[in-house]
Amino acid sequence: MEATIGKFLESVGNFFSGGDEIPWCDGDIVSGCEREVAEAEKGSSDELKSECIMRLSWALVHSKRPEDVQRGIAMLEASLVGISSPLQMRERLYLLAIGYYRSGDYSRSRQLVDRCLEIAPDWRQALSLKKAIEDRITKDGVIGIGIAATAVGLLAGGIAAAMSRRN
Repeated sequence: MEATIGKFLESVGNFFSGGDEIPWCDGDIVSGCEREVAEAEKGSSDELKSECIMRLSWALVHSKRPEDVQRGIAMLEASLVGISSPLQMRERLYLLAIGYYRSGDYSRSRQLVDRCLEIAPDWRQALSLKKAIEDRITKDGVIGIGIAATAVGLLAGGIAAAMSRRN
């Protein structure tokens, strides 16, 4: 029975493995951005520090490491305070949406990307991310339904087999 469930899950995974087009970032880039921030904090202008922190935030939310993504989310949420420029707000909200998407919180990601689109309704990156989010929500729903149906079927089959052994 476990082998059947494993094969089913593998086939579902293979069927739904179409990836998104959001870039990934490796640890070397994250480390480079962290060094850049450390150097900028040694007396650079506030504007340069802010740019370095934004690059680091970008790298973190695009990282393959979940702990990097969470750190990027925290940095971006903290950076939202006091932002008055719509362009800066849009950029930070978009990166936050990426972070939540990468962490699997599609509902929160969709809320943030919708806020981006309120600021810039025709922004292609945000529209592309929104489509990826909606596709992922749909795929996860279909996978969940398939897994539940298979589990019920396997359970019913197991019960039927047990009942036939009793007779």
